[in-house]
Amino acid sequence: MFPAHPFSKSLFVTAIRICLALLLLWYLFCLFSPPGNGSVVRDVSFPPGSGIRRLAEELNSGGVIRSSWHFVLLTRLRGQAHRLKAGEYRFNDGMTPGQILEKLASGDVDYRKFALPEGYSIYQAAELLEQKGYFKRDEFLAECRNRALLSRLGTGQQSVEGYLYPATYNLSRGGSAAQLITMMIEQFEKKYAALSGDGGADAGMSRHEVVTLASMIEKEAVSEEEKPLISSVFHNRLRIGMPLQSDPTAVYGVRAFQGKVSKADIQRPTPYNTYLKRGLPPGPIGNPGSGAIRAALNPARTDYLYFVARQDGTHQFSRTLEEHNRAVDRYLGH
Repeated sequence: MFPAHPFSKSLFVTAIRICLALLLLWYLFCLFSPPGNGSVVRDVSFPPGSGIRRLAEELNSGGVIRSSWHFVLLTRLRGQAHRLKAGEYRFNDGMTPGQILEKLASGDVDYRKFALPEGYSIYQAAELLEQKGYFKRDEFLAECRNRALLSRLGTGQQSVEGYLYPATYNLSRGGSAAQLITMMIEQFEKKYAALSGDGGADAGMSRHEVVTLASMIEKEAVSEEEKPLISSVFHNRLRIGMPLQSDPTAVYGVRAFQGKVSKADIQRPTPYNTYLKRGLPPGPIGNPGSGAIRAALNPARTDYLYFVARQDGTHQFSRTLEEHNRAVDRYLGH
């Protein structure tokens, strides 16, 4: 036998060290160097109880990470395997594995934004949601009248109309129409509680009546400053038993109010048409914002009974029918 070479052991140790160094460099490269420039975007679902290996394979096949094995190893080394939160996520290939893990651990799920404009009815909201590709129109409207959902949310009404607070909402990509409606109503409850106080009590109005009136004010007003004045006209008419004759009520459930109504509109026999029915309609005709609700609760003190729109959308207010007719001739050319 030949004796062992005196340098063989040291060479072996050196080779091991080089391999370990290369592995470390590869680890660091994968950790701090993303596979791309962010041009590849992937929507990934991470359901509750889902394993990290399946997620890693999905990220790898989608081109978001370099190695599923490395991603799993990094997750174990960081002790985050059981801290990742379920949800719908959006990743891109410009993110490092560490950034992806931070997003998963913090529950930074991907949202779809939806902004409900002030005054929009449930019909307009349903059409907008369908245009954005979020929900089908009929699907959303069905949830707006879902008795089980209405009972759980405690609205006490046959529809959520009037109680969907106009704001911008973040809905997870796997979120349902019921979840969006729930968020909207919860926001309404907060806003109404802050606005109401004792407002409306002197007029003997229930919350539903306040919201109904606010929805009419929202549809009529263009200027925020005019909302208390429009509210005063409706309050004054209600007090003396005069029909409210609000144009938007004549087309509710038929078409969206665009500022004008026809003779056929005001003669249409619906429960909401305040040209034919005295008092408030049976429910809201849209979803009012804080300004309209505040105006319904706190009308301006006036003796106005009439208003007509000017060309710029603002209104001319009148105390008598004679004054009103002159204003109509001036601004509408009748």
